[in-house]
Amino acid sequence: MEFANILVSADLGDAAPDRVRLAAGLARRFAATLTGAAAQKVPAPILVRDVHDAARQEARNEALVREILEQARAMFERNAGDGISTAWQAALAGAITHLVEQARAADLVVVGRRGRGDEDPGPLGVPPGPVLMEAGRPVLVVPPRLVHLRAARIVVAWKDGAEARRAVSAALPLLQGADAVAVATVGADGRQEGLEAVAGHLARHGAPVTTHLLRAAGGEGGEILDFALRQDADLIVMGAYGHARLREWIFGGVTREALERAPVCCLMCH
Repeated sequence: MEFANILVSADLGDAAPDRVRLAAGLARRFAATLTGAAAQKVPAPILVRDVHDAARQEARNEALVREILEQARAMFERNAGDGISTAWQAALAGAITHLVEQARAADLVVVGRRGRGDEDPGPLGVPPGPVLMEAGRPVLVVPPRLVHLRAARIVVAWKDGAEARRAVSAALPLLQGADAVAVATVGADGRQEGLEAVAGHLARHGAPVTTHLLRAAGGEGGEILDFALRQDADLIVMGAYGHARLREWIFGGVTREALERAPVCCLMCH
């Protein structure tokens, strides 16, 4: 299993150049195509006097949006650098809708973290929650100011469900090249059996794996993040648990903690 096409969300926020550089580094590592994507809807005309005024406003608004998309394309090309195959996908559409559509031809989708205190990347920005819920692809959530992901020390946050199983399968190209893989779960001893089973599966794929049963007085999410810091990990692999309700994405504790404050990259699957 390899990554052949990596899709990265491109916007004009301060964190976007670093995100593109990180995604480009992964593309070089796996000899993959790096595809940048950006989209914005054209604002509707307002306070129009007649049909001619409406047409003029619409043309002007579309030109402004196309100019913004060209700025995003220039940012993407500048930071993707040389030595990899690149592609660009832009649209006059909603940013989330467009990225989810482009994910159909991607092995991995790279987006920025959007937690409390993180910058607003503007109209081209895409929050990770809706992408996780809708894309049907593994999503790499990147905190600000990270420009490289070696994936040398990886924590697998294990909870025996479809989401975590998909995340582990999606992360195999990275897990196989890691220096250390710690499979960890938070909870009672009854989870140990599944922990050892998934560790054995990863070992058969050549991953240098250890198991860790964590007991947390507080929430699971905080314990997983703290454990990742103690392990000096640079990647967390985990399932994304939640549901959508009237276009509001509601996530459980571990997922919510990771999306809002994980200090390292998180490869997540729903």
